[in-house]
Amino acid sequence: MSFSTIPVICYYNGQIVRTKTDVEYEGSETCIVTLKVPVECTFQQLIDMIYSKTTIDKRRFKLILICKYPLRNGNRFQPFPVRDDSSVRKMLDLVNITTTEEIELYIKVDRVKAQLNQYVGGHVDLFVRDHYNVAQSDYGCGPSTGAVPDTGPDGDDEDSVDEEGNDEYNEDVNDECAGDDEDVDVDGHPFSVRTFNQVLENEQGIYVSAQAPSCDVSNHLGDETLDEPSPVNYHLPPTPQFEHVENLEIAVASCWTPWVQRTTGYSSGEFVIGQVFNSKSDLQEAAKIYSITAHQEYVVIASIKKLLVLRCKKAAECHCPWKLRAMIVNDTSLFVINKYTGPHTCVNPCLNRDHHQLDSKLVASHIKALIKAQFTLSTAAIQASVMEKWGYQISYKKALDGKHKAIRQLFGDFFQSYTELPRLFLAIEQSNPGCSVIWKTLEINMPNTEILQRVFWSFKPSIERFQHCRPVISIDGTHLYGKYKGKLLIAMGCDGNNQLFPLAFAITEGENTDSWGWFLACIRNTVTQRMGICVISYRHPGIMAAMSDPHLGWAAPSAYHRICMRHFASNFMTRFKDNILKNLVCIAALANTERKFNKHMNTIGRINPEALQWLEAVPLQLWALSHDGGRRYGLMTTNISEVFNSVLKGARSLPVTALVQLTFFRLNGYFVARRELGANRLASDERFTPYVDAQIKSRVVKAGSMEIVLYDHVKGLFHVKSRRGRTHRLNLHEKKCTCGKTLIYGFPCSHMIAACQHRCVDFRLFVEGYYTTQSYYDTWASLFHPIFNEDEWPLYGGPTIVPLDSLQRTGSGRPRSTRLHNEMDVMEGKTLITCGLCKQLGHNRRSCKNRNQV
Repeated sequence: MSFSTIPVICYYNGQIVRTKTDVEYEGSETCIVTLKVPVECTFQQLIDMIYSKTTIDKRRFKLILICKYPLRNGNRFQPFPVRDDSSVRKMLDLVNITTTEEIELYIKVDRVKAQLNQYVGGHVDLFVRDHYNVAQSDYGCGPSTGAVPDTGPDGDDEDSVDEEGNDEYNEDVNDECAGDDEDVDVDGHPFSVRTFNQVLENEQGIYVSAQAPSCDVSNHLGDETLDEPSPVNYHLPPTPQFEHVENLEIAVASCWTPWVQRTTGYSSGEFVIGQVFNSKSDLQEAAKIYSITAHQEYVVIASIKKLLVLRCKKAAECHCPWKLRAMIVNDTSLFVINKYTGPHTCVNPCLNRDHHQLDSKLVASHIKALIKAQFTLSTAAIQASVMEKWGYQISYKKALDGKHKAIRQLFGDFFQSYTELPRLFLAIEQSNPGCSVIWKTLEINMPNTEILQRVFWSFKPSIERFQHCRPVISIDGTHLYGKYKGKLLIAMGCDGNNQLFPLAFAITEGENTDSWGWFLACIRNTVTQRMGICVISYRHPGIMAAMSDPHLGWAAPSAYHRICMRHFASNFMTRFKDNILKNLVCIAALANTERKFNKHMNTIGRINPEALQWLEAVPLQLWALSHDGGRRYGLMTTNISEVFNSVLKGARSLPVTALVQLTFFRLNGYFVARRELGANRLASDERFTPYVDAQIKSRVVKAGSMEIVLYDHVKGLFHVKSRRGRTHRLNLHEKKCTCGKTLIYGFPCSHMIAACQHRCVDFRLFVEGYYTTQSYYDTWASLFHPIFNEDEWPLYGGPTIVPLDSLQRTGSGRPRSTRLHNEMDVMEGKTLITCGLCKQLGHNRRSCKNRNQV
């Protein structure tokens, strides 16, 4: 049924109340208006209709529209924000896709805040007579720009004191102004933890949609997602892969710069009496930018909650008249300039490399958008960005302090993030039931307070979809680089397209036998109970002990431990310091037959018998592919876990709440992109993943030039001779070939393909099910659901979680690297130093230990 107009019932003068299953509009003064909305109505037309039919003042109030949106699975409703033409069409379409005959629209009314005119010398006429109980002439907001009578405390000039009689002067002109304390806001309150969603809302508006090809976390409802529309507000991802930051520079008075648009307004580019700023901090930032651009400096004469007085730094010696005085507007946070004398008449005696007003707070404000786009932004890049923008070379320490403050402003305080961590996990479990979170805390003498020792988490889609991956996981640990030390332990699987599959994470106090055993026990108990899993890792004593402990469930035959070839070769290199032997070890480890393996081992033994003994002391199945038995599926290193470590590199310097959120959003991005790829290949009737398709196609080409001799058609025994003259024996019934590749990789080798083609047998039957397109789609089929806004998170009634004091980094500046460097850290192709005496790598003649013997 089609309609020309649709009845929309509008509720206003009340408040929106949301429960778990419904959305209502309550209030003793609630008003109701019914609109006849045309089906082709636009968002602006709907806004105009509401203003015309209600008593809401368009000049002083703005509207936020929320539609009561029904869900298909039961009698449930969800708030749906109406903010553009698309959302209006979706709202009006409810009468066609549901049994709804009338649409309920809830209106939230917000007062329009007075904003600073963007142009130079502009000022706004506040409704001061009606709302702030002060006269316009008191703050120079009228047409006159002359001197304005002072309204400071007790009628004094800038030499003023607070109401308690305490001197509020800033006597030390070399320090930052008193109102610019490094760890508190302008009102003296400590910083609170701010989530990603709050950061983006403050900078981009109330509702922000992330536009990215790999992840759609917008609030727009598609036709196919009617049964589960996205929530009104939730945490948005913090990385450029997810976020949409095109409007980062559109802010309020904090972005006012008096020197832009010099031809508009006052051509001098100076402050003017009557200019209004949203807060004291906005005025301070504008004054700093003005001084930096003018290449002049000022000192703070007075800085209290209601007053700010600035004066030229060279006022005494050069008699410069530059002076600025501003006061707060009563009952608001607005600051207005009520006295100003400018411009500067002084000159600088020399060029300065740095600027006193270019402090770490201003640097943090400048680089916030850069930090949000790239967590790994280096200090040198920050220095270069500041130089390009303002022409001053700031110190390394100032750039690093600015980076730390930007991180704190964007993602919250490091200590407070530990307190907020339980609520974040509760919110994740609220929107994504089935996630696994395991805590290990330590009791202390403080009441209702516990120290976080470890926390483990794994998301439901990873838990339920790992069964479609190959039975291989890679585990690794990496350092945390924030205010508190610690280790991030991760476990990664591998899908049928040879892509990483994030499985589980943990934050621990360090890498030791107890922490690795606890991490592996959490995986076995809550994530997967699959038998015969192959675990690839480096030879950490804690991992070795945990894998051999029969009580943890990782001993054979429940699981099989294998060693990363790259770490194993590095250990060998550290012991013998011979690059030729190291390369031979890698070749032997990658050999797919025992014949090739024994050949390379004999070569190593002839060169260095001690090295051969060292290799044979390690069980061959741990590091040699030819003795693996097909457990590894050809994965010889822990690269799949180290790749994800590199993805999290920047996040490892963030508070723990930001780190956990980033893992959530990264995984959602992987699932969205790869689920779409799997669906497209299913629609195209592709049988296998792109990785296996490419491998099979290359092997089919090789099979075309082979000679095949059939020995037993019942047992499927063949003799295959390659183009190079090598011969192999294979058994089709047992899926075995003497080359070993079919067993190792799980799909047929070229010899088996040649035999199948010789007898017209479909060789695709010998490909394991993990490599099919259906299995690949099933691996990524589960959905992540958005995290709700922080005010909708469940309450946490447990003890307060705090970090371990011994993990806090005590030194200032850049953290000291705790990585144990070895030959793996040397870039490929880089020439190492060779000693001229002993001919060994890694040192020169002066540091040679054999110098006295030669």
